[in-house]
Amino acid sequence: MPDRLDPAVYRDVVRRALAEDVGAGDITTRAIVPPGLAGRGTFVVERPCVVAGLDVAHAVFTEIDAAVRFTASARDGDRVEANAIIATVSGPAAALLTAERTALNFLQRLSGIASLTRAFVDAAAGAITILDTRKTTPTLRALEKYAVRCGGATSHRAGLFDAVLIKDNHIRIAGSVAAAVARARAGAPGLPVEVEAQSLSHVQDALDAGADIVMLDNLSDGMMREAVRQIDGRARVEISGGVTLARIPALATIGADSVSVGALTHSAPAADISLDIECSSPSPKISPAR
Repeated sequence: MPDRLDPAVYRDVVRRALAEDVGAGDITTRAIVPPGLAGRGTFVVERPCVVAGLDVAHAVFTEIDAAVRFTASARDGDRVEANAIIATVSGPAAALLTAERTALNFLQRLSGIASLTRAFVDAAAGAITILDTRKTTPTLRALEKYAVRCGGATSHRAGLFDAVLIKDNHIRIAGSVAAAVARARAGAPGLPVEVEAQSLSHVQDALDAGADIVMLDNLSDGMMREAVRQIDGRARVEISGGVTLARIPALATIGADSVSVGALTHSAPAADISLDIECSSPSPKISPAR
């Protein structure tokens, strides 16, 4: 079971998403659905997936109308089979119709990330830790990283503000790995320092500078094995670059501690989830327009 999302993380995102979709009003629903009509909707998973984003979907409906009742029959992080019902909603039919697309957008996107992540975690079989990256949809990072955790992987740094990662451009500007690490230690005391290495000589430079973590970036499998031998436990080892699901079993045998996978968030397909809405009370008779 992943950590529970604080509503403060998604409340504003939900409001902005609804403002984008609803704008001045849902003109189709307003024209077709009689006032006072009640409805009930069922969220159905069309293909197997890992669920993520139920609380966010709930918030979409209650933001439209507080009278909507949302009842989850699954939990975030659950692996569910095709045709599973994961939640129901009931309340004013107009509210259900207006909230439908935005709620599904969140639920399908986050469940898609969780499902792809679980595939990577299963392929790793506990031999290497799967990490996410900063390759996320702008303004949705907290939600997408939460979905990664629902899939069983581990979130890397949240952003530029909570961890040190020295990359090739930093090294060029500083003049050397040693200078970059020294400046990072002085500027962010107490934080572990990670250094990106694109060759075995870079690995040695990172070790000599006292890096806590060495990121092996786009190295061949043979070079990575040699790097792990060279590091010999003096720093943690992360693999990065060109990581696919098919490569995970092989990468898990190299001896690294973790592998970061941008595809978890930038390339996850949406989960196939539908929302079927029916009226739970008869439509009132409408007098012909005069």
